[in-house]
Formats: sequence, C-alpha cells, structure tokens
Amino acid sequence: PTALLGISLGYFMVLLDMTVLSVAEPDLAASLHTSIAGLQWVTTAYTVMFGALLLSAGAVADRYGAHRVFRGGVAVFGLGSLLSALAPALGLLVGLRAVLGAAGAACVPASMAMIRRLYPDPAERTRAVAAWAAISGAAVAAGPIAGGALVELAGWRAIFLLNVAIAALVVALTGGQAVQGPRGGLRIDGRAQLAACAALALLSDALSAAGSHSWAHATGSAAATVLAAAVFVMLERRSAAPVLNRTLLRSGSVQAGLAAGAAVNFTLNGNLFVLPLLFQLDRHLSAVISGLAFLPLTLPFVLNPPVTGRIVARFGPRPPILTGMTLLTMGGITLGWAAWVRAGYSWLALGLLLTGFGVSLVLPALVSAIISAAPEGTAGAAGGLLNAIRQAGATLGVAAMGAFAGLGTATAPAYALLLSALVSVTAGAWFALATTHPNRQ
Repeated sequence: PTALLGISLGYFMVLLDMTVLSVAEPDLAASLHTSIAGLQWVTTAYTVMFGALLLSAGAVADRYGAHRVFRGGVAVFGLGSLLSALAPALGLLVGLRAVLGAAGAACVPASMAMIRRLYPDPAERTRAVAAWAAISGAAVAAGPIAGGALVELAGWRAIFLLNVAIAALVVALTGGQAVQGPRGGLRIDGRAQLAACAALALLSDALSAAGSHSWAHATGSAAATVLAAAVFVMLERRSAAPVLNRTLLRSGSVQAGLAAGAAVNFTLNGNLFVLPLLFQLDRHLSAVISGLAFLPLTLPFVLNPPVTGRIVARFGPRPPILTGMTLLTMGGITLGWAAWVRAGYSWLALGLLLTGFGVSLVLPALVSAIISAAPEGTAGAAGGLLNAIRQAGATLGVAAMGAFAGLGTATAPAYALLLSALVSVTAGAWFALATTHPNRQ
C-alpha cells in the first residue's frame, strides 16, 4: 500500500542519514579540519537529540495524531538536510545534526503508531513491520555505497541532498486519509517529559564527552544527569500521566528486550563509526570501495526482515532475537580477530555478514513484540521508549568504540570490535534468562 511505502521511506530517510555519512568521515575531517573527536560529535549530536526526544515524541504522537507529527518531522528533516549540505564549519554542522535528530525523533515512534492503526490484526501487523524493516533497511545497504559514490564525485556535502528529495516524496505518499486518525486523549506531563529529555540528553552528552576524552566535560554532564534523573523520578512518582508505561516496564522480558535493542545499536553504530576508519586509513581503500565493503553487513537488512516476520508470526519473537544476539556476538569476535591479525577482507566480510544477519533478525522481532505489548493508545510511547533505549546504545557504541579507535595503536580497532561482542553476549544472556523465567523481575 502507498501509505506503508511512505511510512517506510520516512524511516529509510532517517537511517540513510546515519549510514550514508559513515564513509564520508575522512573527507569531512579533511574538509572541516577536524579530528576523530570532531567526527564523534557530528555523529553523536544526531543520536543525543534523537534519543533525548524519542520519549516525548512518542507521547506527542499519541496525543496530537501520529500522522501530523510524522509529516511535520519529515518536512523539518528535509529542510535541515538542505542546510547541512551548506554548512561552512564544524560547529554549525553539529548544530544542524542535532536538528535532524529532533526531526527523526518525531518520525520514528509516529511511524510505528501509524502502522498499528493501518494493521490492527497482529498477524498482518507483523508482516507490515517486516516490510517496513526491509524497505527502511535498504537504507543501511544503500547508504555506504551511495555515500561513497557521492563523496568521490562531489564531496561529503552531496550526501545530505539525498534527503531533500526523499522527504518531499514521503510527505506526498502519506497525505491520504488511510493514515489519519483522531487526536488521542492521553495526557502529557510536560514537566516530567522535560526532565526525561534532560536526563537522556545529559547522559548521551556525558558518554560522547568521555569518548572524546573530555573528562571534565564528562564529569559535569554525568553529575547533571544524576540530578536530572532524580528530578524525573520525583515528578514521575507524583504524575497522573507518567512518561514511562509502568505496566509495560514491569515485565522482565520487556526489560531484557530493551537491553537487547540497546546492544544491537551499540554494535551497529559502533561498527559504522570504526570500520570506515579501518578501511580507509588502515587498509587505504577509497570511499567507493569502502562503501562496497559494507555490503555483507547491509544486504541482510533488505533480504532478511520478511523471513524474520514469518518466523515471528509462527514461533514468536524469542527464537529470532536469541539467534540474532548469538550472530552479533560471533560477528564481533570475527571482526575483532581479523583486525587484530590484519587478516584479509574475506574474514572481515564474514564478520560483517554475521553481524548483518544478527541485526536483521533481532530488530523486527523486537519492534513487533514491544508495540504488540503496548496498551491501546500508547503504541507511539512504547515505540518511543524502544527507540530511546536503542539510541542510548548507539551513542554509547560510538563513544566507547570510538574511544578505543582513537588510541592510535595498531590493535585499537580490534579492541573496539571485541567490545561489541562482549556487549552482545551479555544482553543476549539477559534476554535468554528473562524469557526462560518470564516472571523473574
């Protein structure tokens, strides 16, 4: 259906903005005269704002209409991308990336709520989520290749222009009556929402600062995070309209699922930050060849979600999530070993393939499980919670794995990649235990 295509392309655009930028890192660093720390801020400015606003964006989508919030976010994303292409300095680009993160936050939980409205039947919704994941996942496959080609032809600025055309198409495809719905009756506690946003933003900022070795900055942001979190807890206890769905969070399996989502994005975004540096600075590959080198990682995002959807519809989300977390662990070990011994590309390709299949098994299953578990009228908020946790994982992945990559030693990339395997196996074990004993809290 046209509406599902438009919704999927909206998420495609959000993902494309992250993956297309990865292979442009060396060109961007040379153009704007910045270091690995500067590149981290270009990446994490997006995830900081994205993660900080996702909880509020989900609640806003439920309150004011998912289709309104979605289309508004897409329009801002297109305009922000155009301005990013014209940015003359690093500071302005970082600020614009934050704007794109805010717009992306408006799009993603709203898209989940729109899918739930379009497909009320759980089996049909599972298949729709699989199609959404496959179409949007094509951005992960297309991003490094398109980014490499555009960087070779016209430099890093050209990569942002792709979003402008996509945004216009998405607004046109989602303008029909099928996706429109009434405003919700969900109340929003503005003070608690603001405190939650502040806590997430400050935590993300502390992680980013630690990743760039700005210890004084990181310490200050960490202290402010604790204060903001304390204020949030106080307001949440008194609120008649709490930000976090307490019924949803009481489930140990949901908690473990959120941890798995964080681990997936830790691994994926950390790899997308570290591997282009390994390919281009250590292996001396061009931007185009580096983009092609990512194909074993990215092709499963296109090919695998429909299969995952059928598995979830028949057996539930647990088998694909556990299998995917195992593959992520194996992929991280393989990539780390290949970087350590400077093995040939075939070993790197194997690690990338394992990681790609792992991500494409876990994420569609998690999305289906979380939004199906959400009470009526809260799908946007539940989707926002899942994506907020995932973006926190993404920020931590770029910060922690980028910190290892920035050590400057020959084995630094290997340590970074092995760290992703440790995170994946820990989250996978938690999920296995929680879903074996679902009543354990």
